[in-house]
Amino acid sequence: MSEQSAVGAPQRALGEDQLVVEGLSVNYGRIEAIRDVSFRVPAGSIATLIGANGAGKTTTLKTVSGLRSVRAGRILFEGEDITRVPSYKLVQRGLCQAPEGRGTFVGMTVEENLDMGAYTRKDRRSAAYRSDLERVYTLFPRLLERRSQPAGTMSGGEQQMLAIGRALMSRPRVLLLDEPSMGLAPKLIQQIFSIVVEINRQGTTVLLVEQNAAQALRTADLAYVLETGSVVRSGTGAELAADDSIRAAYLGGDV
Repeated sequence: MSEQSAVGAPQRALGEDQLVVEGLSVNYGRIEAIRDVSFRVPAGSIATLIGANGAGKTTTLKTVSGLRSVRAGRILFEGEDITRVPSYKLVQRGLCQAPEGRGTFVGMTVEENLDMGAYTRKDRRSAAYRSDLERVYTLFPRLLERRSQPAGTMSGGEQQMLAIGRALMSRPRVLLLDEPSMGLAPKLIQQIFSIVVEINRQGTTVLLVEQNAAQALRTADLAYVLETGSVVRSGTGAELAADDSIRAAYLGGDV
């Protein structure tokens, strides 16, 4: 393992905060799912939320993307309060979550799924649309090979690629990803994370929820640790990957 991969992503200068979450609290009925969660995602960065199952990672991401109601706190996107903006309007504004659990339209082809990702756009017959479709096929050559194939007949890894590609067709400035490596073989996990890094390199900010803490910390500029619905630690990916308590709790003692 290289020295870089052992200590996290190389530290780099980060831009102004593009997404800010302040004192966020969310309930499921009377049950408090997350409480007083705060974090920031600078423009051009990859930020990650890590933690055990049930820590509140997915709830946080769903709330940021407009799919859960907020009990307290606020969410700012590019300086504007979006706390109670519906999810479809957030997509129009440039904040999009790739569907959780490889949520594809199983009876539709790959290309039809990608077209559905652009449903909020008004330029679907334009050169810009074709350029974005080509970008997705360049990032995911397997999707080009399968473009006429029903999504439901593809492997889990291919469906995960399609879910991310479909989100990219909305032209997000901030892309939210929920457990993109779940259920994938190690080789495919490496491929998915390499593509996430490339998407970020091309100019898209990424907020990543990930159970694979070691891989997430190797990838992220900033990382936040959630425990029982609250942020308990934060730092760069490298800092948390080198922290003995984080290594013992989430990394099996090694990265």
